[in-house]
Amino acid sequence: MYPINDREYLKICAKIACEMSISLSSAKKKVEIQISQQSLKTIEEKRKIASDVLELCKKENSQGVGSVQLFDELMESLNNDDNFLVED
Repeated sequence: MYPINDREYLKICAKIACEMSISLSSAKKKVEIQISQQSLKTIEEKRKIASDVLELCKKENSQGVGSVQLFDELMESLNNDDNFLVED
């Protein structure tokens, strides 16, 4: 899939990246996967999908299911394993 250089589309992807605390390229990839799954062609359809993803991110963040909270939960240590290291 070729890169989309539409200014409005990139602005929506930047807002997704901000909401999810991820890079712009990761946010664009997330949207592009959905675009390719639905075989969309026009830029208006692509903007609509990006807007839908942004709304979903905002909804999840307002419900406390944002990526920051999920990442924090994954980074917590279990029991007394604070000083546990695995050697290669």
